[in-house]
Formats: sequence, C-alpha cells, structure tokens
Amino acid sequence: MIATITVPSGPVRFARFAFPPNRLGYCGPGDGGELAHYTQGHEDPGLRELAVGFEGAYPYLQLIAGTNRRDDPLAADVVEAYWLGNELLDHVPLHDFGNSIDERFRRRAGAAWRHVDRAIPDGVANHAFHVLHVMPWAGLLRDGLVDEPLRIIDRCHISWATVIGPVGDPAEHGRVLVDRTPLVWSGSRLELGDPVVEAVDSPFPVWPGDVVAVHWDWICERLDQRRLGWLERVTNRQLAELHAG
Repeated sequence: MIATITVPSGPVRFARFAFPPNRLGYCGPGDGGELAHYTQGHEDPGLRELAVGFEGAYPYLQLIAGTNRRDDPLAADVVEAYWLGNELLDHVPLHDFGNSIDERFRRRAGAAWRHVDRAIPDGVANHAFHVLHVMPWAGLLRDGLVDEPLRIIDRCHISWATVIGPVGDPAEHGRVLVDRTPLVWSGSRLELGDPVVEAVDSPFPVWPGDVVAVHWDWICERLDQRRLGWLERVTNRQLAELHAG
C-alpha cells in the first residue's frame, strides 16, 4: 500500500517538475541553474519570478487558479492539478479552457491546429494535454517519424515509476534505479508499455518501493495512491483522445 506523503510548498513543487526540461533548454528562462537551488526546498520571491517566465506552463496554472477562485497560481493544489491532476481540473469550464488554448496556440500550430482543436472537448488543463496534443511530436509520429519524437514524448510527459534502489557506483550520488512505465509506439498508436528499469536523478531521498513521478529522468515527487490515480487517469484520458475519431 502506498503511504500518505507530505509534499512541499506549491512553488517548490513547481520547481521540481519544471527543472528537468529547463536544465535541458526546452522551456522556461535560463538553463536550470537558478531553479536547481529551489528543487532542494528553498523558496523566496525569486522562485515566483522564475515561474512566471514559463510561458507554456504558467498560463495553465493561472487558468486553473482563476476558474477555481484561487488567488495564487502557485498554490500547492493548483500546481498538482497541472502536473499530476486532481479535482480542480473538473472545475475548469470547457469554454474557458478552449478559449485559452485557442488564443495561445492556434496561430503557432498552423495546419496541425485541427488536431489540437479536435482534442479540446475531452482535454484538461494538464501537462498531459500539452505534451500529447499541443506539442508537435504526436503529429510527427503520425507522419512516420518515430525515434526522436517518441523519445521526447516519453521523457516529457509525467510518468510513474517504482524505486528499486540506489545506483551501485558511490560516485553517482542522487542516482537511483526505478521501474518506470514508458510510452511506446505500436506502429499506429501511442500507448503505455511494459515497465523498464532506468537510472534517474532524485533531488531528495527515496527508498525502494516508493512510487514516484518522473519527468525527463528526474524524480519530481513521491506519489500516494490518490496522486498516482490521478496521474494515471489524466494520462490514459489524453492517450485515448489522441486516437479518437
């Protein structure tokens, strides 16, 4: 059974999920150097300033907060709703969600907008929607380009894994082995595959048997049963919508 888990503040949670792609140069300001400090649990006004610079993620947080009458886009449950999923997503009106996606992405999507537009009615203001429907990689899979698009989608979406233990080399401080559920391409469908053993980084201590959220080979958070359930739910929902119609 997965135990009850204490989570950090909303801004620190945001830093832990946003840091992995930021350090690779995929999103947000800088190169991850500033965010790295905050993943250790530190918090100050500079973290909030950095978060606003994430032009992909932060508007989703504003949408979730605003439609749930929350004053703070970096409140812990708002951050959780975007990265993992929770009941706040159920209170984001489709009209507001659709308008936000339309205003932000219609022009830049170009001809691919029809795929994004089709997904909106069953979409949610969650990272899984952004990765699977807004970003161009799923479209490239449909066009027959597999290896690199699949690698990016698999690493970019938030996946779940079970900690096996530390990496054997003592020099690999903070590296652990996990049994992770990846995304795979069947030739016509993107779907969940069989668990694979991988080495990933962790900014905080974890133990064998812990269930964790993984983003770009980085453990963002330990998951209890509720959070795992939501992550699985939103991921499966957006995967189903990807192949609907």
